[in-house]
Amino acid sequence: MATTTPARGAYSPPPGGTGAAPHGRGTWRARLWRFDDKASPYAYIAPFFLIFGAFGLYPLLYTGWIALHRVEMTSLDRSEWVGWDNFARILQDSEFWTAVFNTFVIGVISTVPQLLVALGLAHLLNYKLRASTFWRTVILTPYATSVATAALVFALVFRADGGILNWVLHFFGAGNTDWGNGEWTSKIAISVIVIWRWTGYNALIYLAAMQAVPTDLYEAAAIDGATRWQQFRKVTIPSLRPTILFTIVISTIGSMQLFGEPLLLQGGTLGSIGGSEHQYETLSIYLFNYGWKLGHLGPAAAVAWAMLVLLLLIALINWIVGRFVRKSAA
Repeated sequence: MATTTPARGAYSPPPGGTGAAPHGRGTWRARLWRFDDKASPYAYIAPFFLIFGAFGLYPLLYTGWIALHRVEMTSLDRSEWVGWDNFARILQDSEFWTAVFNTFVIGVISTVPQLLVALGLAHLLNYKLRASTFWRTVILTPYATSVATAALVFALVFRADGGILNWVLHFFGAGNTDWGNGEWTSKIAISVIVIWRWTGYNALIYLAAMQAVPTDLYEAAAIDGATRWQQFRKVTIPSLRPTILFTIVISTIGSMQLFGEPLLLQGGTLGSIGGSEHQYETLSIYLFNYGWKLGHLGPAAAVAWAMLVLLLLIALINWIVGRFVRKSAA
């Protein structure tokens, strides 16, 4: 016997009734039901958009408003329209471009080794190991450590006088190295801190993606005579391309926001300006100096928007590269 299902938008009389409800009462209930059916999805997602608007969109727009005005930390109630002068001021400042260069270099020399090591660790953890949960917890421990604690510990490691690393290098005849004051040694020191903190986090992301790869692909590759290294290159890596692209984007965003590591590498005045010659000053340190040390909130807001534009450009490049890789694979 054929049955029919009423449409979702149709009104059904309540059970137990005769179906002949008063005209006004039935119409009111039908309208209320239709309103609930259409409005409920928006009500469920409204809390997210309210929180995002209050703590995400509004600060972003307000920062853009400050970037077009002269606002001082000592007189927040007074502002003067200056248009694009704040942007022109930072773009003409050589220290800004030094901070851009330092941020880019530190991001590259910390992201590339970090993701390669994370990929290797995830590949090892993907095999059946004894106490696998223990090892996964161990590699995630650095991520759970606060940036202040990690930076202070590594500041002792990289000390020029009495540092642990120089003490070890002394046995190999390398001599003492002034890690904090060197042009490249300071960047390497900061990159080591970043690599130590974030490798385990990315390794667990890769491990989750590896476990989602169908085992049939590995079995077919093994039947064809592929070694484990060939399986890793021909099966694992192609399957992880979206995840690898995701970690590249996340790591790029993190490198643009580097603040605690360079600030605490030497500490004090040197750390707050990115070294004696600004050799490891990042964009976040540059923004901090303008906004909180000098009290010029207009240029500081302009730096924040410049960082946003750089992130969008990097995201666009990553998207173009990812699209090209996907087309090449197809």
